[in-house]
Amino acid sequence: MKKSINILGILLVFLFSNFAVAQLKSENYERNFKLGFGLNAGLPFNDPYNFNLGADARLQYNISETYSICFTTGYNNLFVEDEGTNFGYVPVKVGYKTFIFSNEFYVMGEFGGAFSTTKAYNNNSLLFCPSLGYATKYVDMSVRYEFLKDFPVIKDGVADNGLGQIMVRFAYGFDL
Repeated sequence: MKKSINILGILLVFLFSNFAVAQLKSENYERNFKLGFGLNAGLPFNDPYNFNLGADARLQYNISETYSICFTTGYNNLFVEDEGTNFGYVPVKVGYKTFIFSNEFYVMGEFGGAFSTTKAYNNNSLLFCPSLGYATKYVDMSVRYEFLKDFPVIKDGVADNGLGQIMVRFAYGFDL
């Protein structure tokens, strides 16, 4: 018990000092917006999907040198094997981005909704996306895991829900 209290105390001191340093850095930082346009490609983990292609637009508000809030939307198309009906959806996500290692590498978490554009399937889904990336002034490259909670899949020959996929994003961005 005493050991866990000591660990908790050390963790709180670390978090407080990190927050205090971030506040000092952000006082002289000029906050700004950034807009980016990206191309996405992905590999779904579940049948009947073969691959995913899409494009997106991301509006990013830089709170400080290391923290940003993001809004992302676009269009993705899941290609179905055996000449079935392809599955299109519009993701609408909000996220939080934290830059690490000299403000080029980042981790980001996004959540939101995926809205089906396929007439044969008229449902929507929750969407969760943790990602790792590298960004310069104009280029943004990232890898993310994307989970669509309510999209139809086939698991072990049985219809189910919950599509997981790995996505790669290449984007061009600029300050507004």
